[in-house]
Amino acid sequence: MAATSSSQEDGGKGKSSEASSKWLNAVSDPMTNIHTFPACMALADLHGDGEYELVVGDLGPDGRQPRLKVLKGTVLRESPLPALPAAAVTFLMESHEPQTPAVAIASGPCVYMYRNLKPYFKFSLPPLPVNPLEQDLWNQAKEDRIDPLTLKEMLEGIREKAEVPLSVQSLRFLQLELSEMEAFVYQHKSKSIKRQTVITTMTTLKKNLADEDAVSCLVLGTESKELLVLDPKAFTILAKMSLPSVPVFLEVSGQFEVEFRLAAACRNGSVYMLRRDSKRPKYCIELSAQPVGLVLVHKVLVVGSNQDSLHGFTHKGKKLWTVQMPAAILAMNLLEQHSRGLQAVMVGLANSEVRIYQDKALLDVIRTPEAVTSLCFGRFGREDNTLIMTTQGGGLIMKILKRTAVFAEGGGEVDPLLSQPVKLNVPRKTRIYVDQTLREREAGTAMHRTFQADLYLLRLRAARAYVQALESSLSPVSVTAQEPLKLHAVVQGLGPTFKLTLHLQNTSAARPILGLVVCFLYNEVLYALPRAFFKVPLLVPGLNYPLETFVKSLTDKGTSDIIKVLVLREGQSTPLLSAHINMPMSEGLAAA
Repeated sequence: MAATSSSQEDGGKGKSSEASSKWLNAVSDPMTNIHTFPACMALADLHGDGEYELVVGDLGPDGRQPRLKVLKGTVLRESPLPALPAAAVTFLMESHEPQTPAVAIASGPCVYMYRNLKPYFKFSLPPLPVNPLEQDLWNQAKEDRIDPLTLKEMLEGIREKAEVPLSVQSLRFLQLELSEMEAFVYQHKSKSIKRQTVITTMTTLKKNLADEDAVSCLVLGTESKELLVLDPKAFTILAKMSLPSVPVFLEVSGQFEVEFRLAAACRNGSVYMLRRDSKRPKYCIELSAQPVGLVLVHKVLVVGSNQDSLHGFTHKGKKLWTVQMPAAILAMNLLEQHSRGLQAVMVGLANSEVRIYQDKALLDVIRTPEAVTSLCFGRFGREDNTLIMTTQGGGLIMKILKRTAVFAEGGGEVDPLLSQPVKLNVPRKTRIYVDQTLREREAGTAMHRTFQADLYLLRLRAARAYVQALESSLSPVSVTAQEPLKLHAVVQGLGPTFKLTLHLQNTSAARPILGLVVCFLYNEVLYALPRAFFKVPLLVPGLNYPLETFVKSLTDKGTSDIIKVLVLREGQSTPLLSAHINMPMSEGLAAA
């Protein structure tokens, strides 16, 4: 009876923890046999039927059986790969319908393209220049002028001193025993030497539109410390950028033909930032340890290091925050919930936890049976918010985010390091600061009086300027409460005839104005107006009434003058509103 009650109690605890969780358990299969990492996982609608599938570049259980695996629902399809994958992405190659994304697998020196899960195209990296000394040695070996032992000694000397690395053929030769060298030279001496680089990382970059269904370019990072941008149709190299070290993680934002930013985490422990027109890095972030992950969350670069910590940086390299992890970081990826506009970073740890952070705030903690080695978040099947994880033993775990789930700061466990008070690094008080403090303390009353005098003087000057503007009609706004009016004049034309448009507006809240006239005062020697006086219609509050007339310039000397506009009430001589119009010089008469 005691055992039964204990099992019932444990079952009740499990149900209560599941009910309080933000996730629904969908799949937990430890025998799926998927061995990969985050860069080799992608989600896409490969057939255009609305069913999103999981694309995995699988390494195999022993790293010797690489395969392309596609999971649709519960059906897993496989096809062999020629070499171990370095990255897997899905992207749109064309903009016309039907839009079905292609799958790109980076493997060795090549990128293999699949459309409808069938081989479509193979892109190979261009070969690198061969060391001329190495080429000369193999030419001598081809003509039997040097023996294998001498060839080995000279190749070792080149490897230690030369700037251009040796080819794969020479490196394999140097690893052989003395008894195997002669057969290797006889077999390869007739072959041409090739020095080929390999792809270390890959991502996608929108070409000219930021839409979700826009065409994307491929961005490749290579072992030769270069970044290549490929055209999605012709697969030609659109741009090439150099780095001080080999890139291992890439994050991009923007569009290739407009403006983009690119962040590359490299093996030398640095993160380099590049922009569209830069052939070399513009900014550099020097880390104190090797990077193990790179995720762009809004405009913050989140970098994971092998010192069990997360760091947040701006695109210019300014450090924003640091969070210490309780265990080693094994995987990182982006969590983006479109329905709530949420972006966060997911971190898989060696202690079988997956932590979700927004900046340095812990949002949630997910515990798994095994340590998670890869994870991705997005739409799978017809569920928008699905978390897919693979474990060290090759297992597959899927969780679906509840539609009522809301991530809030402190939703997970509070980090013990974050809860500790952090002592601020307050700078020491300088001598100038102390002297200024004493001066303000002694002369506080006099300083306040000086400030008040300057403030009153500023107000007086502003009032005088306002009165002057009213008197000179520089601000054509009626100041009488009975007739609130606003006037704006526009002169159009090159001359000698100009079009003069007056925009009159009733600025009162609800009272219309009737019985107004407009007249013009001008120099009759310089100008002629066919209508120098006309009546104004009923002015409804808030509406703009354009009143048009024409002005003809009579002088041929290229001079101009001011025309004064008066708005009056019928039967009264005092204007309600006046304005001065600076007439332009007539270009036609000036030219004549």
